[in-house]
Order: sequence, then C-alpha cells, then structure tokens
Amino acid sequence: MTNTFESARTPDNKVPLIVNGDDFGYSKAVNEGIIRAHREGILTSTSLMVNEEAAQDAVRLAFENRGLAVGLHLVLVLGRSGLPHSELPTITDQRGRFTDSSFKAGVQYYFSGAARAELRREMREQFDRFASTGLPFSHVDGHTHLHMHPVIFDELIRLCEEYGVRRVRVVKGEMKLSLKLDRKNLGIKLVWGTVFNLLGRWCEKKLERREFLRASRVYGLLQSGDMNENYLLRLIDQMDHESTEIYAHPLALDAQSDSIRENPGGPIELQAMLSDRIRLAIDNSGFSLATYDNLSMKKKA
Repeated sequence: MTNTFESARTPDNKVPLIVNGDDFGYSKAVNEGIIRAHREGILTSTSLMVNEEAAQDAVRLAFENRGLAVGLHLVLVLGRSGLPHSELPTITDQRGRFTDSSFKAGVQYYFSGAARAELRREMREQFDRFASTGLPFSHVDGHTHLHMHPVIFDELIRLCEEYGVRRVRVVKGEMKLSLKLDRKNLGIKLVWGTVFNLLGRWCEKKLERREFLRASRVYGLLQSGDMNENYLLRLIDQMDHESTEIYAHPLALDAQSDSIRENPGGPIELQAMLSDRIRLAIDNSGFSLATYDNLSMKKKA
C-alpha cells in the first residue's frame, strides 16, 4: 500500500487553502503582524521560532487566539540556538547563533560528523521547547526551508514520529505559475526553483509509505518578501485546485526601522492579508481558508 494525498473538503465543500505566517516569535513586530493578519485578515496558521526573543510573547498570543494553528519553525541557520554554544561548538558562534549562510550550513551538516551530532541534539531541543509550551503541534517547517536538507529531513521525520506530529511543509520550485506572474530576479528564481524542485521530490519520496500529510502545492519561495495584493489576487485566480499553502512574513504596519530593514516587504504582505479584495477572491474561488487539520490522506494499492 502506498499513500497518496488528496484535498479534504472543508465544511463548505471547497479545497483547503492554508495561509501561514512564518517567523512567529522572532520579534514583537512580527508577532503583531501575524496576530493582526489572523484576527482581521486571511491568515489561518503560523510557525513558531522557539529560540527567538519574542517566543514567549508569541506563545501567550497563541493561547489568546486559539483559532490560530501553530507549528514549529525549525531554525538551524540565521537564528539562535536553544542549546548553549558549549554544547554546539561546531555549528554555533560564541553568541549561540548559527551561520547566516544556508549554503555554508548545508555543506557543514552534510560533511561534518561533529556538526550532525550537534544538529540532532539541537533539533530535539527545539521539539522539546515547542512541546513544553502546551500548544498542539499543527505542523513542522523550517527557516529558509533548511528542514528539507537530506541530513536534516531524515532526522526531522524521526522526531515528528516520536512527537506525534505528521504534517510537514514540502516546498517545490513552483516555477511555472510563479514566473508567469512575476519574472523579476529571474536568474535567482530559476536557481532556487530548480534546487527546491529536486529537494521537494526527494522529500516526497522519503514520505512515501509513511502517515504524513502535506499540502499538494506551496507558494511563497520565489516571491518571498513580496507577497503583495496584486500578486496574491492573480495567484488565487490561477492556482490548481489542490490542497495549497501560501506562506508569507507579515510585519506590523508601525514596525520600527530596524525591523523594516530586516523585512522591508513585511508591512506590504500584512496589507495584502488584510485586503477585502483578497478575501473576496478566496470566497469566489474553489478554495476555503483552512489549516493543516483540513488535509487528509487516502491509501491506494
């Protein structure tokens, strides 16, 4: 028996559309943007960075907004570790931070046995921290999608099975529709699209015969930082009618300058998620706002 994925129908008999805000817990400006996008807009789901400075604030907000699905945003690059540098001397600096380079991290995790041993301990620490919040695991994904790295993904599957979470984000290149809608930075998009097409197919094969759920389509990779209203309107109109996740990085509209420097497109993405035009487009499509709970699996001989 092999597992194939299908779109569970939502109560209104439409295809599930998950709208996820990444980086919950990174800062209060990020938290504010995500919560406003949920309360007043279309955001249904978020991914928590358990080691970052505003993680406790994010957990508090999650409990105050129980309709918001919360998953683990695994951070192994461009962020803080949960364990101290003394326990992770190979993969963190003296400040307890991972490298800012996804390429460097990927190479190190693949070729260094010491790095892999530290990586496994840190991954368990982040799963433990999420579990200790008391929030139910909605799903697991990763910062810069590094969770799809072959070494990391194998360990991720084991931890997910141990912690009872069977929903993961698998990103593929999404090139055909994304490039039709926006061809800015074409060279970079072609590289990233090709890399994640290969990684995505590999991850899908690793999930075969396992009781894991994922959205059939994921959009955001090639438009990261610019999921604006116009783009989303055209995307919603042209997406295939399969279970879909759209992810973005909303930021408070009144965020301070340092937050804007780190995420200049964040306020624009929040405005898109608050847009009445976007909500109407979803209402008039074959999709309905959903969470990972609305995905289903069928078995096929």
